[in-house]
Order: sequence, then C-alpha cells, then structure tokens
Amino acid sequence: MPERIYLDYAATSPLRPEAKAAMEEGFRIWANPSSPHAQGRKAKAALEDARERIKAALGWDGELIFTSGASEAASLALHSAKAGARLVSAVEHDAILKAAPEAERLPVKPDGALDLDALGEAVQRERPLVAVQHVNSETGNRQDLDAIGAIVRDAGGWLLADCAQSAGKLSIPDCDMAILSAHKFGGPIGIGALLLKDYAMLEPSGGHERGYRRGTENLPGAMGMAAALEAAGNLYVSGMVQRKLAELAECARKMPDCVWLGDDLADPTPYISALATRQMSATAQVMRLDMAGIAVSQGSACSSGTMKTSHVLEAMGFDDGIAPHVIRVSVGWNTTARDLDRFISIWTELAEY
Repeated sequence: MPERIYLDYAATSPLRPEAKAAMEEGFRIWANPSSPHAQGRKAKAALEDARERIKAALGWDGELIFTSGASEAASLALHSAKAGARLVSAVEHDAILKAAPEAERLPVKPDGALDLDALGEAVQRERPLVAVQHVNSETGNRQDLDAIGAIVRDAGGWLLADCAQSAGKLSIPDCDMAILSAHKFGGPIGIGALLLKDYAMLEPSGGHERGYRRGTENLPGAMGMAAALEAAGNLYVSGMVQRKLAELAECARKMPDCVWLGDDLADPTPYISALATRQMSATAQVMRLDMAGIAVSQGSACSSGTMKTSHVLEAMGFDDGIAPHVIRVSVGWNTTARDLDRFISIWTELAEY
C-alpha cells in the first residue's frame, strides 16, 4: 500500500526534527521558569534564549509574548490593546472574528484584496486597531500590508497582522502587532506568540510573561518554536514543488468545469492553493482523496464542520455553483514533487469522473 501523502500544511505542519530535538532538551530542563531557585533560573534562561532567537529569526526588534497559539494571541491583542474601535477584514480567520464579534467588518474585492477605499473611511476614528490576515488560510491570497499599514498609521491606528500562515515562510510585515503559530511552520502544537512594538500597547492582566499572560510558560514548546523557525530559513517550499503546483494549475485550467482560484487572486502564495471541480462536492473530493491516501481539506466549509458556504468565498463573491466544490491543497517543508504528481493524477481522475 502506498505511503500516505499529507497536503494539509495550512491546518498543521509535521514537526521538524530540529524542533523535536529542541523540545526533548526542554523536557530535560523540567523546572518552572518563574521559580526563583537554581533549576527555575536555568529554565528561565532557556526561555529567554528562545524568545531572543525567535525575534532574531523573524527580524523583529520589538517585544514577544508567548501564548498557547494563534487564537490566544489574537484574543490577547483584540481584548487588551489600548486602542479604540476594532476593525477586521471580512475574510479573517474564525479566531479573529470570534475574538472581536462586535468589530466592524471591512469588505474585500473579488480578488480577495482588502478594499483600501473602504479602509480609508473606516479608520477615521480615534486610534483604531485593524486586524488583517497576511496570507489567507483558505485561498492563499496575500494582503498588501504595506499599503494597509500606511493607511492605518496615517489615521493614528495600529495594524494587527495575523501571520499564522506566513511566519517562517514570508518576512514579517511592517506592523504594530503580529500573531504567530508555531505548528504552522514545523514547530510544536500548543505554542505561539504575540509580537508587539511595545508592552505599553496592552493593558496588563497579571501573571507571567511580564504580567500580560497567565499560566506557566511552555518552555519545551518555546524551544521547539525557536528551532523550527531557525530551520525554516528563506525557502519554505522547493522550486520543484512550485513547478508541480504550476502543473496542477495548468491541469485545472484545461479541464472543463474546473477552477484554479489562484487565477482570481490579487497575490497568490506558492504554498496554499484552492481549486474546484463542479463534477464533485468538496466533501466527496476530500473523502475520495483520503481513501486514496491523500490528505487535503475542504476549503468551502467553515471550521465548525457545518456545510454552510465559506465566509471567505462568500465575501469574495464566489457563487454557489463553485463555493461548495472548493478544496484546499497546502504544501510545506517536506512536501515532494512525487507527492504532487500523485495528487495531480488522482484529482484529475476525480474531476473527469
């Protein structure tokens, strides 16, 4: 039986061996980093070393607060920032939308790009906090955060960049705060961070992490996160994998009743792709591919597992003839060209069925 193929890196990435080794070392430093004794001080030193290594790997010269992941980082920023109105794009991850349910939602254009004219009008209020996902987790579209940040800063606001799908793959954009998730780039599950220019931007809540987060610090996770980022380097997916994705795109374009969503995006990224065939629902495609030993995700279903249309595709104006048929293929640090060859072969058979 062929070895299973994993093409769902946008959900979570396999743990890098460097991260695993770093975590094993962290488990040997078993003390609480907040304890004052010698063991605690040793653990604290390792934690601070991991903090500085992560900042260095990202080129971030501000502050870093460790969290349990991207969802907690988003909640911390949106609930504790000393800012005014909360504004979020209409295509944000559910974690952002649920952390700020009363936030004004900013429209996007059909290509997924934030409507900058609408943003310019919306930020005309006292120090708004604007949350925008750097790379969309369903479509792979990258937002122009340089242009967005300039508009937000000119209005005296702060930009919160959700970098869960871009950290370790793309450079951190010019922003005031950024959300990270280690398991998206080959680090461990259960650790993330909030980057911020200054601690004074948040209301302290007491506890650890300079008084901005409660709960004992996850030292093995922090060490694994640092090692994964350092291992990521500047190349997330190989040139061969990118060429295979281009082959997949060309196959989808040539086949009747198939759509390669990257053709409709403002700035598609090379590691998250969305495609559709009207011949089969997304649910059926995911199930058939799983039976064939290939793991992908259903890009048109919301995270709750219901079958309602994706709010991302809905905000972009995709009609009901396509949205329920969209699947997401996401690649990562150990995806091979052979993996994609097999996917192309099997998916093409499904699309022609």
